[in-house]
Amino acid sequence: MPFPIILCLFSLVGIWLLIYSSLLFIDGRMQSIRFWPFAIASVASGVLGLLPYLAWREPNQQFSGQKDAFLHLLDSRLYGIALTLSTVVLLVYGFAFGDWGDYVQQFQSDRFINGMSLAFCLFYLLFPTIVGDDMVRRRFPNAEIFLAVVFVPLFGSLAYLCLRPPLLSSTNHQKSFKEKNTIL
Repeated sequence: MPFPIILCLFSLVGIWLLIYSSLLFIDGRMQSIRFWPFAIASVASGVLGLLPYLAWREPNQQFSGQKDAFLHLLDSRLYGIALTLSTVVLLVYGFAFGDWGDYVQQFQSDRFINGMSLAFCLFYLLFPTIVGDDMVRRRFPNAEIFLAVVFVPLFGSLAYLCLRPPLLSSTNHQKSFKEKNTIL
């Protein structure tokens, strides 16, 4: 029975949306268009709701202003750890109880299963378009880490959320800059 695999895949599409949200709500704050309408659209349509935002957004490597409670949550390592643990539980469930032969048959005959599987892959393929800006915003521009995040499907992105340094708000950034200049 493919139900465990289908449930796992459906949930992992949601995990991808939460991964994107942790970067794009911060990014959207500095864009001429806000991210939240596209996040709502993607809840209903998956990756299709994000495509217009990804096409219209401008490269943005700066963050200014204060983080509110919502951005603090999305920026926290605990958020990344919770998503990682949820992903591991989902994958264990899918692999332990799923029937892959039946899933392949469903993939070939059911458009919903096919579309959901392709959406999962598209989330993975589009992630490099936004993670580079986030790394620069956090002063974390390391080419090896970028490649690991990009080439390790799903778990590279989750590891990035768990290990990335916190985003500095404008006041923290200015204070950090003043401290460095005072020492010099």
